[in-house]
Formats: sequence, structure tokens, C-alpha cells
Amino acid sequence: MRITWYGHSVFRLDFGSSVVLIDPFFENGVFKGDKAAAAKGTTHILLTHGHFDHVGDTVAIAAETGATVVADADLATWLGSKGVKALEPMNTGGSVGLGGFRVTMTQALHSSGQLDENGVAVALGEAHGLIVTPEGEDEPVVYAMGDTGIFGDMKLINELYAPTVGFVPVGDRFTMGAKTAAYACRHFFDFDLVVPCHFGTFPILEPNADRFVELMDSVRGTTVKVPVIGETFEVEG
Repeated sequence: MRITWYGHSVFRLDFGSSVVLIDPFFENGVFKGDKAAAAKGTTHILLTHGHFDHVGDTVAIAAETGATVVADADLATWLGSKGVKALEPMNTGGSVGLGGFRVTMTQALHSSGQLDENGVAVALGEAHGLIVTPEGEDEPVVYAMGDTGIFGDMKLINELYAPTVGFVPVGDRFTMGAKTAAYACRHFFDFDLVVPCHFGTFPILEPNADRFVELMDSVRGTTVKVPVIGETFEVEG
């Protein structure tokens, strides 16, 4: 699997015949590259929740590429009203086969919504984490936590789905910070690789993942990779 980070919580996964974008908020202020090139060939868009900084460019990318969008049922209905044609609605605990991989929605401790044309907040279902399980045995199982606080049932997620790669928010204020994110990774999961995200995008977030890396330093068997925007790296199962 080839993994590329485009800042904030935007990830691209290339594996088999699938090109998966997670939370494609390319207008995040830190990604300075070619958005069209980053989204080229997208077959699926997976959304953790309905906030603007995660839905991002979903509607435009789906129209351009014909990608199938996977989202919470309420968020999917809203996206349909915005013109998205290919939708796979889901909800907490469910799994969907998408040809080449399965997606499972886990819980996340966060909110989800957008402002309507009158500036009124509209709830768009619940926030979720996403388990991506490729069909190929040589591909890793990825857990994109989305925006979340720490919760004890992360241990059950590990036991049920055995993710080997974790995309972990560490920016604090709206999600886990370094201390709680490191605690979760150390005590609830058996990740081979942890990729911190959701930092450095806005001034009110932690500017980097340094403290998280420091707290994870003594965890045996787990590699922490602080991603570089636009840089692709490969992970085996």
C-alpha cells in the first residue's frame, strides 16, 4: 500500500485497483500542491464526519472522478442533496464491501455538522473512525481515527479488527493531544506504524507532532512516522 498525506487529516491510499481518499480537505492552508493531481484516479472517498475541514472537496472530486463516497447515513443524505451521485451510507459498527476492500465504521468522540445557507449549524449524524481492510493479505489494515478523544473501547477496536497502521490525531483542542494519543497507542493498540495527523493546520492546533513522538519513543515494535506533506511512503501488511 502506498500512503500519501496532504496535511490535516487528508490521506490517499493506493492499493490494488483502489485509490482511496480520506477526508479530502485540500484547502487546508498547508498543502500547496496540485489538488487535481492529488485526487487523480480516485475510486472512493471515505469521510469520518461532516465538518468542513474533513468533507472538504468531496463534492467536486466525486463529480470529477465518479468516485463512490462512503459516509455516515445522515451525511450521505446531505451530500446527495449537493449532487453526489454514488453514495454508500453507513453507521457505527457497520461494514461495507467495496470491491478490493472493506470499510468498517467505529465510534469516535466528536461532533459532526455544517452551516446552512443562513449560517445555522446543521447536525450531520455522528463522527466516526474508519477501518480499511484490503482483500490482499500483503496489505495493512488501516485505522483512520478521524477526530476523536480517547475512549476505552479503542481496545475492542484493536481486538476486533487488528489494525496495523493508525492515523492518529494529535493536535489537541478538538481531538486528542499528544499525551492522550500516545496513551491510546501504547495501551489499546498493537500498531506496527503510527502516523500522527490533525496538527499544524490552524494556529490553535499544536504546531507539530514532536511531543507525541517523544512520548511514543519507548514503545517497542511500533514505528512513528511523522508524514511530510505530499510525500508517498509504502507499507506492507
